[in-house]
Amino acid sequence: LQLVESGGGLAHPGGSLRLSCEASGRFLAYTHIGWWRQAPGQEREAVACIYYTDQSTYYEDAVNGRFTISRSGDKRSTYLQMNNLTTDDTGVYYCAATPHNVGAPGRLLPRSWYRYWGQGTQVTVSS
Repeated sequence: LQLVESGGGLAHPGGSLRLSCEASGRFLAYTHIGWWRQAPGQEREAVACIYYTDQSTYYEDAVNGRFTISRSGDKRSTYLQMNNLTTDDTGVYYCAATPHNVGAPGRLLPRSWYRYWGQGTQVTVSS
């Protein structure tokens, strides 16, 4: 399974960006997908995830209400719509995938559960 992110760039505070994650390879449909981000000098943190099983979505508190994760019908594409951006949203954004049989605990999945990672796309929020 290969993941490729796109859609990053420069945005002003209060602006919006839409990230895409394109998946290819075997078993791409049977996966939970998560978006993660890493700010300079910081740990990589979970932002959002969407479950394969029932399309449930979960968000980190700081982005809840501003970001929306969604997935195409064929499961090849996953999106992260980011609205009302702040400078704290700056970082490299990664999508990650894991087979759905790892479980569905009803929350953001831990980093160790993800098996596949993209290369990341840079998001910079600055005035």
